[in-house]
Amino acid sequence: MTSRLKLPSTRALRSSTTRPSTSQFESNLDVKALKAQRSSLNASVTLFELDEPRFDSRPAKRVKLDSDSKEGVLDCEDSVAKKHKSTKSRLPRKAKVSSSPQPAPVKWRQAYDLIAEMRYASDGCARDAPVDTMGCDIAGEGEGLEGEDKNKRFSILISLMLSSQTKDQVTHAAITNLRSSLGGSLSASSLASAPLSQIEESINKVGFWRRKSEYVQAAAVRCRDSYGGDVPKTIEELLEFKAVGNKMGYLMLQSGWGLNSGIGVDVHVHRITNRLGWHKPPTKVPEETRVNLESWLPHELHPKINHMLVGFGQMICTPIRPNCSECSLSSVEGLCPSVKLTSSSPRKGKQVSGKAKGDVLTGDLMAGELEMKEGNETMLEAGGGGPSIKIELENIFSGSRL
Repeated sequence: MTSRLKLPSTRALRSSTTRPSTSQFESNLDVKALKAQRSSLNASVTLFELDEPRFDSRPAKRVKLDSDSKEGVLDCEDSVAKKHKSTKSRLPRKAKVSSSPQPAPVKWRQAYDLIAEMRYASDGCARDAPVDTMGCDIAGEGEGLEGEDKNKRFSILISLMLSSQTKDQVTHAAITNLRSSLGGSLSASSLASAPLSQIEESINKVGFWRRKSEYVQAAAVRCRDSYGGDVPKTIEELLEFKAVGNKMGYLMLQSGWGLNSGIGVDVHVHRITNRLGWHKPPTKVPEETRVNLESWLPHELHPKINHMLVGFGQMICTPIRPNCSECSLSSVEGLCPSVKLTSSSPRKGKQVSGKAKGDVLTGDLMAGELEMKEGNETMLEAGGGGPSIKIELENIFSGSRL
Protein backbone atom coordinates (compact mmCIF):
# COMPACT_ATOMS: atom_id res chain seq x y z
CA MET A 1 0.00 0.00 0.00
CA THR A 2 1.36 3.40 -1.02
CA SER A 3 0.26 6.65 0.57
CA ARG A 4 0.75 9.94 -1.28
CA LEU A 5 1.12 13.27 0.44
CA LYS A 6 0.76 16.48 -1.60
CA LEU A 7 2.95 19.37 -0.45
CA PRO A 8 2.38 23.05 -1.26
CA SER A 9 3.98 24.34 -4.44
CA THR A 10 7.20 26.34 -4.49
CA ARG A 11 5.29 29.40 -5.77
CA ALA A 12 2.97 29.24 -2.78
CA LEU A 13 5.92 28.96 -0.44
CA ARG A 14 7.58 32.00 -1.98
CA SER A 15 4.44 34.12 -1.47
CA SER A 16 4.34 33.37 2.24
CA THR A 17 5.74 35.96 4.58
CA THR A 18 8.02 33.51 6.36
CA ARG A 19 9.55 30.74 4.41
CA PRO A 20 10.09 27.60 6.46
CA SER A 21 13.46 25.98 6.22
CA THR A 22 14.16 22.48 4.96
CA SER A 23 14.95 21.30 8.47
CA GLN A 24 11.50 22.45 9.62
CA PHE A 25 9.88 20.41 6.86
CA GLU A 26 11.91 17.39 7.82
CA SER A 27 11.04 17.66 11.52
CA ASN A 28 7.34 18.25 10.92
CA LEU A 29 6.78 15.74 8.11
CA ASP A 30 9.55 13.23 8.84
CA VAL A 31 10.89 13.72 5.30
CA LYS A 32 13.77 11.32 5.93
CA ALA A 33 11.29 8.48 6.09
CA LEU A 34 9.61 9.53 2.81
CA LYS A 35 10.57 8.75 -0.75
CA ALA A 36 10.39 11.96 -2.91
CA GLN A 37 9.61 12.18 -6.61
CA ARG A 38 8.52 14.86 -9.09
CA SER A 39 4.89 15.03 -10.12
CA SER A 40 4.38 14.01 -13.74
CA LEU A 41 1.61 16.57 -14.11
CA ASN A 42 3.21 19.60 -12.48
CA ALA A 43 6.94 20.01 -12.17
CA SER A 44 6.57 22.43 -9.29
CA VAL A 45 4.87 19.75 -7.17
CA THR A 46 6.90 17.16 -5.30
CA LEU A 47 5.23 13.90 -4.27
CA PHE A 48 6.35 11.81 -1.32
CA GLU A 49 5.75 8.07 -0.99
CA LEU A 50 5.71 6.22 2.33
CA ASP A 51 7.68 3.01 2.25
CA GLU A 52 5.24 1.49 4.79
CA PRO A 53 1.89 2.84 5.97
CA ARG A 54 2.02 4.11 9.52
CA PHE A 55 -1.44 3.27 10.75
CA ASP A 56 -1.35 1.48 14.10
CA SER A 57 -4.64 0.72 15.86
CA ARG A 58 -3.03 -0.87 18.90
CA PRO A 59 -3.27 1.01 22.23
CA ALA A 60 -0.35 3.19 23.13
CA LYS A 61 2.31 1.57 25.26
CA ARG A 62 4.44 3.05 27.94
CA VAL A 63 7.97 1.71 27.83
CA LYS A 64 10.33 1.92 30.70
CA LEU A 65 13.87 0.64 30.90
CA ASP A 66 14.71 -1.77 33.67
CA SER A 67 17.76 -0.12 35.24
CA ASP A 68 18.71 -3.31 37.11
CA SER A 69 19.08 -5.30 33.93
CA LYS A 70 22.55 -5.25 32.40
CA GLU A 71 21.24 -6.42 29.03
CA GLY A 72 18.84 -3.48 28.71
CA VAL A 73 15.61 -5.52 28.65
CA LEU A 74 12.55 -3.34 28.05
CA ASP A 75 9.58 -3.71 30.38
CA CYS A 76 6.38 -2.72 28.51
CA GLU A 77 3.10 -1.87 30.17
CA ASP A 78 -0.10 -0.99 28.39
CA SER A 79 -1.08 2.53 29.37
CA VAL A 80 -4.74 1.45 29.27
CA ALA A 81 -4.16 -1.20 31.91
CA LYS A 82 -2.38 1.32 34.11
CA LYS A 83 -5.61 3.29 34.47
CA HIS A 84 -7.34 0.43 36.24
CA LYS A 85 -6.80 0.05 39.94
CA SER A 86 -5.70 -3.20 41.43
CA THR A 87 -8.50 -5.70 42.03
CA LYS A 88 -6.80 -7.08 45.13
CA SER A 89 -9.37 -7.81 47.80
CA ARG A 90 -9.53 -5.45 50.74
CA LEU A 91 -10.48 -6.32 54.27
CA PRO A 92 -13.84 -4.87 55.37
CA ARG A 93 -13.69 -1.94 57.70
CA LYS A 94 -14.67 -2.63 61.25
CA ALA A 95 -17.69 -0.68 62.41
CA LYS A 96 -17.08 1.82 65.15
CA VAL A 97 -18.96 0.67 68.22
CA SER A 98 -19.54 2.99 71.13
CA SER A 99 -18.79 1.33 74.46
CA SER A 100 -20.28 4.08 76.63
CA PRO A 101 -23.32 2.91 78.64
CA GLN A 102 -26.68 4.25 77.55
CA PRO A 103 -29.69 4.99 79.74
CA ALA A 104 -32.63 2.63 79.60
CA PRO A 105 -35.36 3.84 77.20
CA VAL A 106 -38.56 5.18 78.66
CA LYS A 107 -41.34 2.56 78.86
CA TRP A 108 -39.08 -0.17 77.52
CA ARG A 109 -40.35 -2.65 80.12
CA GLN A 110 -43.97 -2.09 79.15
CA ALA A 111 -43.14 -2.68 75.50
CA TYR A 112 -41.10 -5.78 76.36
CA ASP A 113 -43.93 -7.32 78.39
CA LEU A 114 -46.50 -6.68 75.65
CA ILE A 115 -44.27 -8.32 73.04
CA ALA A 116 -43.75 -11.30 75.37
CA GLU A 117 -47.52 -11.58 75.78
CA MET A 118 -48.03 -11.55 72.00
CA ARG A 119 -45.37 -14.24 71.65
CA TYR A 120 -46.17 -16.66 74.45
CA ALA A 121 -49.80 -16.13 75.52
CA SER A 122 -52.27 -18.81 74.42
CA ASP A 123 -54.10 -16.28 72.24
CA GLY A 124 -51.01 -14.28 71.25
CA CYS A 125 -50.87 -13.05 67.68
CA ALA A 126 -47.17 -13.93 67.35
CA ARG A 127 -47.38 -17.52 68.56
CA ASP A 128 -46.12 -20.49 66.56
CA ALA A 129 -43.45 -18.60 64.68
CA PRO A 130 -41.02 -20.62 62.52
CA VAL A 131 -38.27 -20.09 65.10
CA ASP A 132 -40.38 -21.91 67.72
CA THR A 133 -40.44 -25.21 65.83
CA MET A 134 -37.47 -25.00 63.45
CA GLY A 135 -35.03 -22.66 65.17
CA CYS A 136 -31.35 -23.41 65.66
CA ASP A 137 -31.76 -23.89 69.40
CA ILE A 138 -33.76 -27.08 68.88
CA ALA A 139 -31.48 -28.59 66.22
CA GLY A 140 -29.99 -30.91 68.81
CA GLU A 141 -33.35 -32.59 69.44
CA GLY A 142 -32.86 -34.53 66.23
CA GLU A 143 -30.25 -36.62 68.00
CA GLY A 144 -32.99 -38.15 70.18
CA LEU A 145 -33.28 -38.46 73.93
CA GLU A 146 -30.42 -40.96 74.13
CA GLY A 147 -28.11 -39.00 71.89
CA GLU A 148 -24.81 -37.75 73.22
CA ASP A 149 -24.84 -34.20 74.54
CA LYS A 150 -21.78 -33.27 72.51
CA ASN A 151 -23.55 -34.29 69.30
CA LYS A 152 -26.55 -32.15 70.29
CA ARG A 153 -24.29 -29.16 70.87
CA PHE A 154 -22.47 -29.82 67.61
CA SER A 155 -25.81 -29.93 65.76
CA ILE A 156 -26.70 -26.52 67.18
CA LEU A 157 -23.38 -25.08 66.00
CA ILE A 158 -23.83 -26.44 62.45
CA SER A 159 -27.42 -25.18 62.36
CA LEU A 160 -26.28 -21.70 63.37
CA MET A 161 -23.61 -21.68 60.67
CA LEU A 162 -26.13 -22.71 58.01
CA SER A 163 -28.78 -20.23 59.19
CA SER A 164 -26.94 -17.15 57.94
CA GLN A 165 -29.16 -15.43 55.34
CA THR A 166 -31.42 -18.49 55.23
CA LYS A 167 -34.94 -19.01 56.52
CA ASP A 168 -35.47 -21.25 59.52
CA GLN A 169 -37.55 -23.68 57.47
CA VAL A 170 -34.73 -24.18 54.95
CA THR A 171 -32.09 -24.51 57.65
CA HIS A 172 -34.13 -27.11 59.53
CA ALA A 173 -34.60 -29.17 56.35
CA ALA A 174 -30.86 -28.97 55.59
CA ILE A 175 -29.92 -30.23 59.06
CA THR A 176 -32.40 -33.09 58.70
CA ASN A 177 -30.97 -34.05 55.30
CA LEU A 178 -27.41 -33.82 56.56
CA ARG A 179 -28.11 -35.97 59.61
CA SER A 180 -29.87 -38.57 57.46
CA SER A 181 -27.01 -38.73 54.96
CA LEU A 182 -24.52 -39.32 57.79
CA GLY A 183 -26.36 -42.35 59.12
CA GLY A 184 -28.81 -40.72 61.52
CA SER A 185 -26.39 -38.86 63.77
CA LEU A 186 -24.73 -35.50 63.18
CA SER A 187 -21.39 -35.70 64.95
CA ALA A 188 -18.07 -33.96 64.46
CA SER A 189 -16.29 -37.13 63.41
CA SER A 190 -18.91 -38.19 60.86
CA LEU A 191 -19.09 -34.73 59.28
CA ALA A 192 -15.32 -34.31 59.23
CA SER A 193 -14.80 -37.59 57.34
CA ALA A 194 -17.73 -37.18 54.92
CA PRO A 195 -17.02 -36.32 51.26
CA LEU A 196 -17.55 -32.65 50.50
CA SER A 197 -19.94 -33.54 47.67
CA GLN A 198 -22.16 -35.38 50.15
CA ILE A 199 -22.36 -32.30 52.38
CA GLU A 200 -23.10 -30.04 49.42
CA GLU A 201 -25.90 -32.28 48.21
CA SER A 202 -27.50 -32.27 51.66
CA ILE A 203 -27.48 -28.50 52.23
CA ASN A 204 -27.76 -27.13 48.68
CA LYS A 205 -31.00 -25.28 49.51
CA VAL A 206 -29.41 -22.88 51.99
CA GLY A 207 -27.83 -19.60 50.99
CA PHE A 208 -24.16 -19.79 49.92
CA TRP A 209 -24.23 -23.58 50.32
CA ARG A 210 -20.94 -24.21 48.53
CA ARG A 211 -18.99 -21.96 50.84
CA LYS A 212 -20.88 -23.12 53.91
CA SER A 213 -20.09 -26.74 53.05
CA GLU A 214 -16.41 -25.99 53.44
CA TYR A 215 -16.98 -23.97 56.61
CA VAL A 216 -19.01 -26.63 58.45
CA GLN A 217 -16.57 -29.39 57.54
CA ALA A 218 -13.65 -27.27 58.76
CA ALA A 219 -15.57 -26.68 62.00
CA ALA A 220 -16.14 -30.42 62.32
CA VAL A 221 -12.43 -31.13 61.92
CA ARG A 222 -11.58 -28.51 64.54
CA CYS A 223 -14.13 -29.85 67.02
CA ARG A 224 -12.95 -33.43 66.46
CA ASP A 225 -9.24 -32.72 66.74
CA SER A 226 -9.17 -29.97 69.37
CA TYR A 227 -12.24 -30.56 71.55
CA GLY A 228 -12.87 -34.30 71.44
CA GLY A 229 -15.90 -33.95 69.18
CA ASP A 230 -17.52 -31.30 71.38
CA VAL A 231 -18.00 -27.55 70.96
CA PRO A 232 -15.91 -24.99 72.91
CA LYS A 233 -17.66 -23.13 75.70
CA THR A 234 -16.03 -19.69 75.50
CA ILE A 235 -16.79 -16.89 73.07
CA GLU A 236 -13.09 -16.40 72.34
CA GLU A 237 -12.68 -19.98 71.14
CA LEU A 238 -15.88 -19.91 69.10
CA LEU A 239 -14.82 -16.76 67.29
CA GLU A 240 -11.76 -18.63 66.01
CA PHE A 241 -14.07 -20.75 63.84
CA LYS A 242 -14.40 -19.49 60.30
CA ALA A 243 -17.78 -17.83 59.57
CA VAL A 244 -18.73 -17.71 63.29
CA GLY A 245 -19.35 -14.23 64.68
CA ASN A 246 -20.61 -12.74 67.92
CA LYS A 247 -24.25 -13.51 67.22
CA MET A 248 -23.64 -17.20 66.54
CA GLY A 249 -21.17 -17.46 69.39
CA TYR A 250 -23.47 -16.07 72.06
CA LEU A 251 -26.46 -18.09 70.81
CA MET A 252 -24.31 -21.22 70.86
CA LEU A 253 -23.29 -20.62 74.45
CA GLN A 254 -26.90 -19.98 75.49
CA SER A 255 -28.50 -22.92 73.67
CA GLY A 256 -25.68 -25.44 73.92
CA TRP A 257 -24.09 -24.75 77.28
CA GLY A 258 -26.73 -22.68 79.11
CA LEU A 259 -24.26 -19.82 79.57
CA ASN A 260 -25.42 -16.21 79.69
CA SER A 261 -22.39 -14.49 78.17
CA GLY A 262 -24.00 -11.95 75.84
CA ILE A 263 -26.94 -11.11 73.58
CA GLY A 264 -27.21 -12.70 70.16
CA VAL A 265 -28.31 -9.86 67.87
CA ASP A 266 -29.56 -10.75 64.40
CA VAL A 267 -31.44 -8.66 61.83
CA HIS A 268 -34.75 -8.99 63.69
CA VAL A 269 -33.37 -7.76 67.02
CA HIS A 270 -31.48 -4.98 65.24
CA ARG A 271 -34.51 -3.85 63.24
CA ILE A 272 -37.16 -4.07 65.95
CA THR A 273 -35.19 -2.38 68.73
CA ASN A 274 -34.44 0.52 66.38
CA ARG A 275 -38.10 0.78 65.41
CA LEU A 276 -38.98 0.93 69.09
CA GLY A 277 -36.55 3.81 69.55
CA TRP A 278 -34.41 1.95 72.07
CA HIS A 279 -31.17 3.35 70.65
CA LYS A 280 -30.30 7.05 70.75
CA PRO A 281 -28.99 7.67 68.17
CA PRO A 282 -30.15 4.71 66.09
CA THR A 283 -27.56 1.97 65.70
CA LYS A 284 -26.18 1.13 62.28
CA VAL A 285 -24.86 -2.42 62.75
CA PRO A 286 -25.99 -5.38 64.92
CA GLU A 287 -22.79 -5.31 66.97
CA GLU A 288 -23.51 -1.73 68.00
CA THR A 289 -27.03 -2.81 68.93
CA ARG A 290 -25.67 -5.61 71.09
CA VAL A 291 -23.33 -3.33 73.02
CA ASN A 292 -26.10 -0.82 73.64
CA LEU A 293 -28.63 -3.42 74.78
CA GLU A 294 -26.18 -5.05 77.16
CA SER A 295 -25.49 -1.69 78.78
CA TRP A 296 -29.02 -1.31 80.19
CA LEU A 297 -31.11 -4.46 79.61
CA PRO A 298 -31.27 -6.59 82.80
CA HIS A 299 -28.83 -9.50 82.64
CA GLU A 300 -31.49 -12.15 83.18
CA LEU A 301 -33.24 -11.05 79.97
CA HIS A 302 -30.17 -11.40 77.74
CA PRO A 303 -30.83 -15.06 76.78
CA LYS A 304 -34.54 -14.43 76.14
CA ILE A 305 -34.68 -11.34 73.97
CA ASN A 306 -33.35 -12.92 70.78
CA HIS A 307 -35.85 -15.77 70.61
CA MET A 308 -38.71 -13.45 71.54
CA LEU A 309 -37.94 -10.75 68.99
CA VAL A 310 -37.08 -13.17 66.18
CA GLY A 311 -40.54 -14.75 66.38
CA PHE A 312 -42.12 -11.31 66.74
CA GLY A 313 -40.27 -10.16 63.63
CA GLN A 314 -41.34 -13.21 61.66
CA MET A 315 -45.02 -12.89 62.53
CA ILE A 316 -45.81 -9.21 63.24
CA CYS A 317 -42.95 -6.72 62.89
CA THR A 318 -41.83 -7.93 59.47
CA PRO A 319 -39.15 -6.10 57.44
CA ILE A 320 -41.67 -4.88 54.84
CA ARG A 321 -45.26 -3.94 55.67
CA PRO A 322 -45.33 -4.82 59.40
CA ASN A 323 -48.73 -5.80 60.80
CA CYS A 324 -49.06 -2.76 63.03
CA SER A 325 -52.86 -3.14 63.20
CA GLU A 326 -52.42 -6.47 65.00
CA CYS A 327 -49.63 -5.30 67.28
CA SER A 328 -50.55 -4.50 70.91
CA LEU A 329 -47.95 -1.72 70.98
CA SER A 330 -49.98 0.35 68.54
CA SER A 331 -52.79 0.79 71.08
CA VAL A 332 -50.51 2.44 73.66
CA GLU A 333 -49.18 5.86 72.81
CA GLY A 334 -45.44 6.29 72.99
CA LEU A 335 -44.42 2.61 72.99
CA CYS A 336 -43.57 2.39 69.30
CA PRO A 337 -42.69 5.62 67.46
CA SER A 338 -42.65 3.73 64.14
CA VAL A 339 -46.25 2.52 64.29
CA LYS A 340 -48.26 3.14 61.12
CA LEU A 341 -51.78 1.79 60.99
CA THR A 342 -53.09 0.81 57.56
CA SER A 343 -56.43 2.39 56.71
CA SER A 344 -59.11 0.69 54.62
CA SER A 345 -59.01 3.39 51.94
CA PRO A 346 -56.18 3.49 49.42
CA ARG A 347 -53.33 5.76 50.36
CA LYS A 348 -50.72 7.44 48.29
CA GLY A 349 -47.23 6.13 48.37
CA LYS A 350 -45.43 3.04 47.28
CA GLN A 351 -47.67 0.12 46.42
CA VAL A 352 -46.72 -3.52 46.38
CA SER A 353 -47.94 -5.66 43.53
CA GLY A 354 -47.04 -8.97 41.93
CA LYS A 355 -46.21 -11.66 44.44
CA ALA A 356 -45.65 -9.32 47.37
CA LYS A 357 -48.40 -9.59 49.96
CA GLY A 358 -50.57 -6.62 50.82
CA ASP A 359 -51.00 -3.24 49.25
CA VAL A 360 -49.16 -0.62 51.23
CA LEU A 361 -45.58 -0.42 52.39
CA THR A 362 -45.71 0.72 55.99
CA GLY A 363 -43.24 0.98 58.82
CA ASP A 364 -39.60 1.90 58.75
CA LEU A 365 -37.42 -0.06 56.35
CA MET A 366 -33.94 -0.76 57.62
CA ALA A 367 -31.06 -0.59 55.19
CA GLY A 368 -30.54 -3.75 53.19
CA GLU A 369 -33.88 -5.35 54.15
CA LEU A 370 -36.17 -6.37 51.32
CA GLU A 371 -38.74 -9.12 51.64
CA MET A 372 -37.96 -11.85 49.13
CA LYS A 373 -40.70 -13.61 47.26
CA GLU A 374 -40.78 -16.85 45.34
CA GLY A 375 -39.77 -16.25 41.79
CA ASN A 376 -36.90 -14.00 42.85
CA GLU A 377 -38.65 -10.77 42.06
CA THR A 378 -40.60 -8.08 43.84
CA MET A 379 -42.59 -5.36 42.09
CA LEU A 380 -42.72 -1.86 43.51
CA GLU A 381 -45.02 0.68 41.92
CA ALA A 382 -45.31 4.35 42.79
CA GLY A 383 -48.84 5.48 43.56
CA GLY A 384 -50.73 7.96 41.45
CA GLY A 385 -49.73 6.46 38.10
CA GLY A 386 -46.00 6.85 38.70
CA PRO A 387 -43.33 4.66 37.15
CA SER A 388 -42.93 1.06 38.23
CA ILE A 389 -39.67 -0.46 39.38
CA LYS A 390 -38.88 -4.14 39.00
CA ILE A 391 -36.23 -5.47 41.33
CA GLU A 392 -34.80 -8.93 40.72
CA LEU A 393 -33.02 -10.41 43.71
CA GLU A 394 -31.28 -13.65 44.52
CA ASN A 395 -33.40 -15.72 46.88
CA ILE A 396 -30.32 -16.73 48.86
CA PHE A 397 -30.51 -13.35 50.57
CA SER A 398 -34.05 -14.01 51.77
CA GLY A 399 -33.00 -15.43 55.10
CA SER A 400 -34.90 -14.70 58.22
CA ARG A 401 -31.80 -14.88 60.35
CA LEU A 402 -28.18 -13.86 59.96
